[in-house]
Amino acid sequence: MTPSRKPTRPGAKKVVSQKPSAKASRPKPSSQSKPKAKPKAKPKAKPKAKPKAKPESKPQAKLKAKSKPAEGKTQGASKGLHPRNLHGLGYEFEALMDTTPELKPFVRPNPYGNLSIDFAAPRAVKLLNLALLRLHYGLSYWDIPEGFLCPPIPGRVDYLHYLADLLAESAPGSKEMAKRKLPNVTRVPKGERVVALDIGTGANGIYPLLGHQVYGWRFVASDIDPVSLANVERIIANNSQLSGKLSLRLQSDSKQIFTGVITPEDRFDLTLCNPPFHASLAEASRGSERKLKNLAANKRAKGHEVAKSQEKLNFGGQKAELWCEGGEQAFLGLMIRESRNFGSQCLWFTSLVSKKENLKPCYRLLEQVGAKRVETLEMAQGNKLTRVLAWTFLTPEQHSLWRQYRV
Repeated sequence: MTPSRKPTRPGAKKVVSQKPSAKASRPKPSSQSKPKAKPKAKPKAKPKAKPKAKPESKPQAKLKAKSKPAEGKTQGASKGLHPRNLHGLGYEFEALMDTTPELKPFVRPNPYGNLSIDFAAPRAVKLLNLALLRLHYGLSYWDIPEGFLCPPIPGRVDYLHYLADLLAESAPGSKEMAKRKLPNVTRVPKGERVVALDIGTGANGIYPLLGHQVYGWRFVASDIDPVSLANVERIIANNSQLSGKLSLRLQSDSKQIFTGVITPEDRFDLTLCNPPFHASLAEASRGSERKLKNLAANKRAKGHEVAKSQEKLNFGGQKAELWCEGGEQAFLGLMIRESRNFGSQCLWFTSLVSKKENLKPCYRLLEQVGAKRVETLEMAQGNKLTRVLAWTFLTPEQHSLWRQYRV
């Protein structure tokens, strides 16, 4: 890798540029202005008014922030989502119920007066996803078999937005980028010339569905489970706008990721993946139990009763979706080593990384396999921080040629 890879990791070049501006604003009200009493008596009255306004504005701002979700009848604002994410202010349940009346019986006010659902109820979560896909993404049909993962749409589409910025050569992973209006947003490539590969698409096929509906990209979706691919094929068949835009490929070898899926004729702008992060079924079960306990504790704190009858149905997921031998780190290692064989056919390889401690082994391995550039994109979703690891084997000159050829 080139020496520039280190600054691209999180925290290396994010907040430095804004610190001087904060300090520069302090010297203006200097103490040396006291000798000239009469001329500066008038300005003194103004600063006195400002400090009074500041303490009063903070509680007012908090009240306004709390009132916004209630006015919009949403579940509540989600912190840290990408600026282009449609779900940054929560869910519009009134509109969602209009598009999907089946959702209505599951929607009720929470203790704060905002409309919400019981996120521990699988039927409610599935219908919420269907309503979101209908209202915001133009899909009429979406469903998954019982026992399969039901993905949270705001977080999944966030991944795609950050990948779009990566293709636009913006500042990936930068916290400051989220505070700006993304001046280079017009450079985000859209349309069918952008082709992405989704590794392990699952039965929900959520990344290809969202990626095509938001940016018009074409997708190849792979999985080792024929049942999952059959369900995604059913979703495509029931949404005419997806016809010919998404193709499905079965990975017949569970020990391979790209081999057997990428053909010699393929060229992908992106590969993306939400890898299984548990090392065994027992570990995955413990993870589900922790989620159940956290949800139950949260519901009791809000005065709700906890139904034990639904505990086994709250969190789905098949083996390939939840766990693999060696867990997330082993999966990422295999992906990185194998990506070297397809380095000239893919502009960017990317994957979600749920555990921060898995990043350093990946950095070392990427250096060993000869990656030219490595990026770590940070996505904040509420109190949860998710990371996207991205790497390329192409030089900046090759990136430029790739973009010219695509456009």
